Amino acid sequence: MLRAHFAPLASDTLDTPTRFYPARARADHPRALDRLLVVTDGQGFHGLHYRYAFETVAFAALLHSGNEPVALAPANYEEIDVGEDQPVRCLENGLWLLERDRVKLAVHLTARQEYTRKIGMQMEVAVPAGELGERVARELFLQADAALQEARSYRGKVLSLEHEPRSGQVLGVTVHRIDRVQRNDIVLPAATLDLLERNVVHFSRSRAALARLGMPVKKGLLFYGPPGTGKTYTVRYLASALPDHTTLIITAEQVGSLKEYMALARFLQPSIVVIEDADLIARAREQMGPCEEVLLNRLLNEMDGLQEDAEVLFILTTNRPEELEDAIANRPGRVDQAIEFPLPDAKGRRQLAALYSRGLPVTPALLDAVAAKTGQVSPAFIKELMRRTAQLYTESGATGTVAGELVDRALQEMVFRGGRLNVKLLGGDVTAAQE
Repeated sequence: MLRAHFAPLASDTLDTPTRFYPARARADHPRALDRLLVVTDGQGFHGLHYRYAFETVAFAALLHSGNEPVALAPANYEEIDVGEDQPVRCLENGLWLLERDRVKLAVHLTARQEYTRKIGMQMEVAVPAGELGERVARELFLQADAALQEARSYRGKVLSLEHEPRSGQVLGVTVHRIDRVQRNDIVLPAATLDLLERNVVHFSRSRAALARLGMPVKKGLLFYGPPGTGKTYTVRYLASALPDHTTLIITAEQVGSLKEYMALARFLQPSIVVIEDADLIARAREQMGPCEEVLLNRLLNEMDGLQEDAEVLFILTTNRPEELEDAIANRPGRVDQAIEFPLPDAKGRRQLAALYSRGLPVTPALLDAVAAKTGQVSPAFIKELMRRTAQLYTESGATGTVAGELVDRALQEMVFRGGRLNVKLLGGDVTAAQE
């Protein structure tokens, strides 16, 4: 079929320039090709079957007529979850026979593989050798790149990258479905919440005006405070408050893939890059081994390497700010604003008890009692306290308002029966809670 398409040219006179598209572009690349490679009369599209495909199948293999040749077959698709009601159908491989500017060409799409692992897609354009064929192929690649720039599959969503455990190779993108968090759901001191909104929400909305004044529009923030005080929950609020931003969540063990994350952040900007538990990879240098220092240097280089017009927010979270490397914590341009997430005061604890009681029939007096009995504990502690109270309420078969003794029983179980470790795990002050 290929020989007939290119006749009278011989197959060994073709050039096959190649372009690699990483796994992060997997969901959008087929959509771009659908718009770009329109089949008209006298042309065609064909699915392919590779009997053995332990490595990348190049265009040259399609011309092989010996043992196990590549065969025409029904098109095969993979369905990829992009966080919407329906997955995206992505072509596994295919061959287009086309003609552009009176030049016959073939486009071959297949998986790029390394050691049997699929790491992205490979697109080859077979054209007659020479300047005209080279120009047609180059224009096709440019059009494909432009179509990818309009990609929408992952924009405005909360993402992380999938990795091959042993090599760390990026294999794909995971979309996290999170419930929207409203401003009223965030229980922080008023001054803290105002600082947060001015440096993130209001800053993001002012970017266009700042750019016109020649001001940088990238920014770095540090969220710090005891465990369970709402740092991660607040990131969910920011993702909800800035729906046009793509949020990338990077755990400490994924920092080795920071380069791929930053490429995705630039591609999908405006974006928010969240590095959780940053102290695990950004401790003072004297506490580091050589491997950890490489990760720290990579983080610093990425933070420094962003252009000032990059619409990217860096958010580092930590429970131990004192252990952060001075190069991050004290140098402007890397971290522009530190925001403390303190343990809630009595007013905050009452708000949290009301928030986490949800459908429970609680009285104002009960909420006051919860606030009074939970000094020096985290929001996570109060959340668990109200859940256990709800469990005791349903188990008791009660129908009226929640009795205070149920809260006391839940506290007894969490503080005294669970012991000091349980209190610590739930984000409470051991001494204060047991008093």
